[in-house]
Amino acid sequence: MRNKLVVLIAALFAVFGSYASDISVEDSKALLNVVSTEKDLQDAVDLLMSADNAKDLQGNEELTARVDELAEKLDVNVGAWKAEIKEPAATDKPDENETMPEEKKKDKPKSLWGVFLAAFGAGFIALIMPCVFPMIPMTVSFFTKRSENRAKGIRNAMIYGASIVVIHVILGGIVVITGAGELLNEMSTNVYFNLFFFLMLFVFGLSFLGAFEIQLPASWVNKADSKADKGGVVGIFFMALVLSLASFSCTGPILGSLLGGLSQAGGSSALMMGMFAFGLALALPFMLFSIFPAWLNSMPSSGGWLNVVKVFLGFLEIAFAFKFLSTADTTMQWHILEREVFIAIWIAVFGTLALYMFGKIRLPHDSPVEKLSVGRTMMGTLVVAFTFYLLPGLWGAPLKIVNAFLPPDFYAESPGGLGGGGSAGGGHSGDHVAGMHKGPAGVMAFKDYDKALAYAKEVNKPLFIDFTGWGCVNCRKMEQSVWPTPGVIEHLKNDVVVVSLYVDERTELPKSEQKTVTIDGRKKKIVTVGDKWTAKQMTEYKRSSQPQYVMQYPDGTDIPIGSADYRNHKVPADFQKWLESGLKAFEEKNPSGADSGQTKDEEH
Repeated sequence: MRNKLVVLIAALFAVFGSYASDISVEDSKALLNVVSTEKDLQDAVDLLMSADNAKDLQGNEELTARVDELAEKLDVNVGAWKAEIKEPAATDKPDENETMPEEKKKDKPKSLWGVFLAAFGAGFIALIMPCVFPMIPMTVSFFTKRSENRAKGIRNAMIYGASIVVIHVILGGIVVITGAGELLNEMSTNVYFNLFFFLMLFVFGLSFLGAFEIQLPASWVNKADSKADKGGVVGIFFMALVLSLASFSCTGPILGSLLGGLSQAGGSSALMMGMFAFGLALALPFMLFSIFPAWLNSMPSSGGWLNVVKVFLGFLEIAFAFKFLSTADTTMQWHILEREVFIAIWIAVFGTLALYMFGKIRLPHDSPVEKLSVGRTMMGTLVVAFTFYLLPGLWGAPLKIVNAFLPPDFYAESPGGLGGGGSAGGGHSGDHVAGMHKGPAGVMAFKDYDKALAYAKEVNKPLFIDFTGWGCVNCRKMEQSVWPTPGVIEHLKNDVVVVSLYVDERTELPKSEQKTVTIDGRKKKIVTVGDKWTAKQMTEYKRSSQPQYVMQYPDGTDIPIGSADYRNHKVPADFQKWLESGLKAFEEKNPSGADSGQTKDEEH
């Protein structure tokens, strides 16, 4: 349990301390004092190294002595603690962020701000659910009319709002302490988690459409309600708990979708930030309307429009549920939900939603519609436009707006679209040898590192390593928006040998290749192809996020230009500059490389 507390402490530091940027020496000592296991130490060091003042912390003799003492006691390699403060040797693999200190400093806040805004938006969506929206005027009136004076009413409402936030943060803390927070990193690729989220969102979507109601056991609500009658701060807290439990049938699906989204962001920090922001969005109206009760008069009355919102979200839940099923399908290579099938399902879902928005379909809880409101008509028009936008995707159109959510363009019944005339698979490199397949943007690529390296030696070209994943959204963005760009695609097709290493591929390795390795002091079983490439990335490059691109000489050593990723190279010009710097370094070391490669290609 103690090591779970370290994870929670680290998450809280990362969430509530990330915008302050620095971690004090005193806080660092306090964190190290609760370390008791190998994992504790790794988590603590990772957190301290993420601070903007990491070099100052690493230069502190007391902290360094404490880290060394713990490392020796627990027999853990924490060389990374000293790596940042020593000059890198000429043979060290450079980090692309070393030349971009300002970008590096902004990366983490940006990502957490993204999580905050997404979760905050989800909280506001939950507010307009039929289970929550009518509670706002009722609760505010309760506090303002039942309190002895307005000041006390405002105080009680503030406590009520704060309690809502605390309840959601506690829920996030429970997930972290029980170890579920660590599983969030696996949710984006693990087949069972993705199937679970698919079923959960699909069922929640049907619930929003009115097929049935999902409610927590009545005994839970009744127990919390009985505590709410006690009054005082404790009573107000349990009133907030009653709201959270009673509104679960509406907020539960949104929270489930939020957790699914956080599985892409990953980590305990993202979870804690998300739960804090979600609770804050739910709490703000109760607090603000208590301070400014006159605003209640401007609130729209509850009615049939709330059910329209609920149904609209239900269709979205069902559509996005298939993203998780697609991740499971591509990870396991079942080829059940290929690109054309996925797009066809979305066309059917959004087409049905369009009919509903225009009143052509009525669902169980709908009120009779005599006239369409302007807002509903406009939303219906947007849904129709989006449905028509999806149609060309069946014939290979790239669908750049939503491409990150779709299966890769080469994971299809007919790469290039129905009829094979689309842009998805159009054109490819002249190289096509055993072990290659048509990859992103029509580039011919290997999926096995050893075969790719052998071929790179044969044709005397640099090796372009693409650490990617079937369930990686940012990988799809790079492959759709950067790879096909003029100035980039020509290099990928003609000047390098591409190998795509899927870190989430669940194809089992032969028994002779299965083994257990130690990575950063932790044992990891290598059972699947994805495990093998994950271990390679973490061992050689100390990273576990995708996409990551590396260029190597044909002898397997890295070309000293650092690696590229989505965060720093999502602009095609930046990626092209990085790619061409690698090609230049290759030519300087091997001036005859290009000519030799062309000769080999002609022979093939």
